[in-house]
Amino acid sequence: MIPLLRIGTRRSPLAVWQAEHVRARLEAAHPGLRCLLVRIVTEGDRIVDRPLAQVGGKGLFVKEIENALLDGRIDVAVHSMKDLPAELPRGLRLGAVPQREDPRDALVGRQTNRRLADIPPGSRIGTSSLRRAAQLRFHRPDLTLEPARGNVETRIRRLDEGRFDAIVLAVAGIKRLGLESRISEILEPDLCLPAVGQGVLAVEIREDDPETARLVEPLNDPATETCVRAERAFLASLGGSCQIPVAALARMDQKNLALTGLLADLDGSQCVRMTLEAPPDQAVALGRTLADQIRAAGGDRILQNIAQRLTARS
Repeated sequence: MIPLLRIGTRRSPLAVWQAEHVRARLEAAHPGLRCLLVRIVTEGDRIVDRPLAQVGGKGLFVKEIENALLDGRIDVAVHSMKDLPAELPRGLRLGAVPQREDPRDALVGRQTNRRLADIPPGSRIGTSSLRRAAQLRFHRPDLTLEPARGNVETRIRRLDEGRFDAIVLAVAGIKRLGLESRISEILEPDLCLPAVGQGVLAVEIREDDPETARLVEPLNDPATETCVRAERAFLASLGGSCQIPVAALARMDQKNLALTGLLADLDGSQCVRMTLEAPPDQAVALGRTLADQIRAAGGDRILQNIAQRLTARS
């Protein structure tokens, strides 16, 4: 057995919580195994003065950690699944996909009893997610959406300082940090469809490391893995990145896998949303088929509009 397993993670409190969670599960599954957390600063952590959509590129919160994995400086990388690009670097793969936490988004307001429908027109809502902003604009075009970068605690502090009237965060991160009391309203997927892989941890390993693969395998949840495969196939088929408002959520029962996907224009004026079902063993095909149907139903026009705007900015 490997005497010491090095786990790479970002330095934010949420990222460290997630890595500690994986470490605890690994050490419980393999008595005698020792794990060491290796904290790594990513490009996304360094760039805090502008929205990630303006930075461009893929893997802004994972690239440096993946490089450490490829270089052999760490043995396992723990990410938020929603931060992973649709295609992993050559030589890396997902070793385990643990059971999903709540995938929904939440409204966090200075007044914790105020729901989205009750927020006055013109109120300032903080989010740097194009996906969240586009859906909020679609449902509430009278609100003012403003960038809100930083970790969960930083964004909540800026809310309390009065920079925003409310912010939108992932329920999973709020719960993992023990901040459920700050939630004003959980936004159901009908209102705000989550990001691909939201609420899921990604345990990434090298393809040529069978011993580490054996160690992390007990952490895998087959149902969550199947849902994520469908969602990520949908994302890959749309060429998804942080510059495109795209969302997806898969749910599975014993017989069927249902995948809901969404593609929106940047201003929320156009939004194409569909749901398809298939047997669980056809998860990847389901994701690709749904992407094709959304493209045909107006998604291609949305992607062209976004590409034109990005070209005009450059």
